[in-house]
Amino acid sequence: MPVFYAGFGCRRGCPVDTLLSLLRQALDNQGLALADLHGIASISLKANEPGLQQLAEHLGLPLVLYHGAQLQPYSNLLSHRSAVAHAHTGCWGVAESAALALASQGLGTARLLLTRQVMGPATLALAC
Repeated sequence: MPVFYAGFGCRRGCPVDTLLSLLRQALDNQGLALADLHGIASISLKANEPGLQQLAEHLGLPLVLYHGAQLQPYSNLLSHRSAVAHAHTGCWGVAESAALALASQGLGTARLLLTRQVMGPATLALAC
């Protein structure tokens, strides 16, 4: 299995159980192993989001955070561009951009392995 990275976006107060369920569902649907997940990322605006912090702790992985300007260069690789996300964060899509940024940092280049998935208040994308 390939090494991959997860990017998350969420609304304020999103519970860790929702984030974990979304991740497990995505991995199951793609036939991926949690052991091959090498990092999780989001936007710096979510630095104090308890659900994301708890998810990182549960997985034993650091939560890597990027400023909107750091995520902007990935906009041409996104499957979905959200004007709402851009207005609030300065990037066109948090989950996909964060996954791509972290995968690029870890691997040098990156592509989306799984495009943006949504479960209630949470979004997830996987990149390798």
